[in-house]
Order: sequence, then C-alpha cells, then structure tokens
Amino acid sequence: QELKQKVDQRFDLIPDASTEDLQPYQTLDGEGEGYLSTFTSPEIDWLVYAYIGNPKTGFCNMHLTINLGPQIDVPHLGMALGTIPDIFMYFDYVPRRNVFVDLDYLDRYYQPVNDTFLDYREDDSFRPFTSRTLYMRQAQSATSICYAVPPSEEVIEKIRGTAHEMLDRWLAFVDAAEEVPMAKRAALAEQDLRMRRQICERDPANVLGDKLFGPELTQRLVRALWGGDRVNPRAGGIE
Repeated sequence: QELKQKVDQRFDLIPDASTEDLQPYQTLDGEGEGYLSTFTSPEIDWLVYAYIGNPKTGFCNMHLTINLGPQIDVPHLGMALGTIPDIFMYFDYVPRRNVFVDLDYLDRYYQPVNDTFLDYREDDSFRPFTSRTLYMRQAQSATSICYAVPPSEEVIEKIRGTAHEMLDRWLAFVDAAEEVPMAKRAALAEQDLRMRRQICERDPANVLGDKLFGPELTQRLVRALWGGDRVNPRAGGIE
C-alpha cells in the first residue's frame, strides 16, 4: 500500500475494466481470497496490483509490477512479496535492452543497485530463491533481489527500506528518461508485450493455480497479468 500510494501520486492511473470482477475472487474451497486490479496511464502500458492469501495455511502473495510504455526504455519494475510461510521477496528492474552489449544502459540502471544486491548476498539471514524454471531465471537481471527469509521485525524493516529504495530510484529513472523516437516505439511495445506474456504464461506457479482456482479461472488470471483481455489502449501512442 505504501508503494502503491507513491505510484498513485506520480502517475494518472486509469483502472482497466477487464479485471473489475476480480476484486475479489476466491479459491475453489472458499478459504483463500484475492484481488487483481490493473491500470494504465499515458506513461504506463500495464500495471498489476494484486494479492492472494489463505490465512489457514500461512500463504500469501502480493504483486506490484509496472510495465512502461514505449515512449521511454527505462527498465520495467517488478516487485513481489509473500509468505510461504517464510517471507519471499523479489525486487528487480526488468531490462528492455541487451545489457551484454549496451554498457551505458547497464551502468545507468543496474550499477546503482549493485551495492544493495551485494548486501543481501552477504547477509546470511536471507536465502537466495532460485527458480527451477530456466526461463524465470533468464527473465531476472543480474541484480535481481530474490530471497526467502524467516520473519522478524528487523527483517521486515530491511525489506520495507529496500522496497522504497527500489521504487524511488525507479521513479527518478522515469523522470530523467529521454523519449524514444516514434519510429522505434512499435517494435519496443511488441517486445515488451511478448516478454510480459512469456513471463506470465511460463510461471511454474500456474500449476498451483489450477488446484486452487480451477483451470478456467487460472487461465483468466494469467491473461489478466499480461493484459490479454485489456480494454484500455496501449501507452506511448501505440495502437
């Protein structure tokens, strides 16, 4: 909620009607509940603000993911928090250029978070969370902060501080960005959509969704995450 409030203050968000009936939704047994809301703006192509949880099992999962429009090529913002029942955390700037060769992009957007990445890697309290799925590992940057950790007040405060740090830095990136020429925007928008869809559809947790919600609702939720049923127009002047 703290992060979403900052985003609300910065962007003129427009709710997308395609997920209006997913606020809330329930698991098949009625013991778990979630909501999934999506937004766009002239600058944001697709924003997901979501929660699912089951108090009886100690499981919850929260997402704030922001995919920018093609008018700038600042990395997208990926954030997830949850309990399994240990705390799970994922914070990352999702690259939109080839950082193996575009060293200016690497230095501009990833060098600033390198010290934070190293701080977590050197903190024995946090266990690196490594997906068994090749694509999900490929979709993370070299400074992705992805860990599981037993809960404590100290841990929660550290995670809260990092979350605000990541968002504040990303908002500054957006404010300082130069515009992408109109002739290059369609290709960038297509790349963004393909990447977002593959991340959502290849997520290994979708199998759990089938058990919790049934295949039909799970497919609906996955489409909502990448904007498959969107109503609002694309950002950046793209049809």
